[in-house]
Amino acid sequence: MYGVVEIGGKQYIVSVGDTIITEKIDAEKNSEYVIEKVLMVKTDSGEIKLGTPYLENAKVITEVVNQIKSKKIIVLRKGNPKKNWRRKYGHRQQLSLLKIKQIIY
Repeated sequence: MYGVVEIGGKQYIVSVGDTIITEKIDAEKNSEYVIEKVLMVKTDSGEIKLGTPYLENAKVITEVVNQIKSKKIIVLRKGNPKKNWRRKYGHRQQLSLLKIKQIIY
């Protein structure tokens, strides 16, 4: 069985036992997090349930494994070519590592 969920404006295909990396979720490490924005569920028997846009009474129960940061992105800005002006920016996106425990529909 697998389902399609929406987290942080992005869609993920998940099944029980999967580990996904999403944008940061406000939850403690090793705590349970319930995703209620379930778009679709496909059962083991092949039955497909679609939501408009979300399925009612459908949930995906996950565990927050860790709060991590992504690889650093470096942005270099250069100004006027006649002036020697440069600016270096760096950014690390905060992410959450989720393990799928159960899909309820």
